[in-house]
Parts: sequence; C-alpha cells; structure tokens
Amino acid sequence: MNYKLPPGPIGVFDSGYGGLTILHAIRQLLPQYDYIYLGDNARAPYGNRSFEVVYQFTRQAVNHLFQQGCPLVILACNTASAKALRTIQQHDLPLIDPHRRVLGIIRPTVEVLGSLTQSRHVGILATDGTVRSQSYDIELSKLHPDIRVSSVACPLWAAIVEANEAQSPGADYFVGKRIGQLMTLDPHIDTILLACTHYPLLLDAIHRHVPPSVHIVSQGQYVANSLKDYLLRHPDMQSQCTQGGTCQYLTTESPEKFSECATIFLQQQVDVKHIDLE
Repeated sequence: MNYKLPPGPIGVFDSGYGGLTILHAIRQLLPQYDYIYLGDNARAPYGNRSFEVVYQFTRQAVNHLFQQGCPLVILACNTASAKALRTIQQHDLPLIDPHRRVLGIIRPTVEVLGSLTQSRHVGILATDGTVRSQSYDIELSKLHPDIRVSSVACPLWAAIVEANEAQSPGADYFVGKRIGQLMTLDPHIDTILLACTHYPLLLDAIHRHVPPSVHIVSQGQYVANSLKDYLLRHPDMQSQCTQGGTCQYLTTESPEKFSECATIFLQQQVDVKHIDLE
C-alpha cells in the first residue's frame, strides 16, 4: 500500500521579512493553495552567521512547518538556501519523512539567468553571507560555465528596507555606491541578479543607477514559475497541497512588529501568531 501524506499547506520560510516578496509572487501566480509563512525574525539576520548555525536554525523552522502539516517547504531565503538546503535535503529528509520536500530559491534563479544574459557577464548583489558562500558562482558554473560572475555584498540594503527608508536619499546613496562598485568590477555586465529578497523594494533607486541596457532580475516571479512547474511535474505532491486560498503568518518575534513591517512588503495588514523554535 502506498504511503500518502495528509494534505496540508505549502510552507514558506525566511529568516525575516524578505521572503514575503517571494510569498507575494507565489500567491499571485498560485492563489488557490493554502500557505504558512514563518519568519524567524527574533534571530535575523542570518547573513553573517556560520553555516552550522544557519543549518540548525533552518532545520528547526522546517521541522516546525512539517509539524503544522506542510508537505512542501520553500526556503524563501538566499542564506538558508545557500547554507542549509543541501544538508536538509540529503541528510534530514530521509530521517524525518522521505515523502516531504524542501526546495530553495537559488537553483530556479540560476536556471533562468542563462537565457537572460547576452554578454555572458552577470552581476550578483546580495548579503555578505550569500556572497561569501559563493553559492551562485557554484550553481552558475554547473549550469552555465561560460558565464562570468561578479558579486558585491550590500550589507546595509536590507536594513534600509526594513526601516521603510527605501525612497530616502540615504538609500539612493548606498544603492549607487554598490552598483558603481559592481559595474567597475565588470563593465560588460548586462544582467544583475538581486540575490536578496529585500532588494526588490529598492528597485526605484536601483534603476536610477543602472544603465537602461542592463536587465535587473528579481527572484520572486522566477521562483513562483519554478514552483508551478514543480507541482505540475509532481502531481503526487500537488495533490498533498490543500487549496483553500488561505495564508497564515508565524513569527518568532513580536507579532505587532511583524505586522508593521509586513505592510512594507505586502502593502496590507496581516494577522500574525508568535511561536518559539527549538
């Protein structure tokens, strides 16, 4: 007799708020499913933490979402995808439940870059942790070995977004500084990937400092497209994802603070529940 998971919502995990941009894109494309968003805001940011700590925190979050009935969890966090996804997929899932799945956001993004760049010169703007992990460099070398990659860490950008200062002169200054640094590294770049889920909220400033010929890639739509394709290719998993069009929000920090910050990313108020991860 074939084992089947009880149907449940799709889990979406991020260390903080940036994953809300991924969730928003997914819900725009796949509004029929139920979702649970979990933000580990009390321990964010993950960017400067070690591989071991990020793995430990991410595993705790994934386990919690599994306990909430999620058959499928999306790591909507570049740092978690870079530092924890492979170990969870290869080591933890066979022990926890080999029928559940955990997917990241790096691979779907990298897959599409090859069709977007003409010059074969790609720039990456990300957190320090994502840049140092070289996850995008490694994945690009596997899928598109002819592409030259240049990366610049943007340590203040996420904080600017969360402070609701994305339209401020200060944001414009720091965005211009990092883009100038990237284009100096490689003037032939024709495609820039925003490899942090906060960065789409800085698009106005980014476009002011990037030549019009350069393609700016936000991850949300590509992750959403990849999830849609995944579910179509795996009807067994699709049948385990409930379709009530609902979304729950969980945070390890203050629900009031989460709700306030979530309005920056979602342009709407949300109801949030506090949880503890261990």
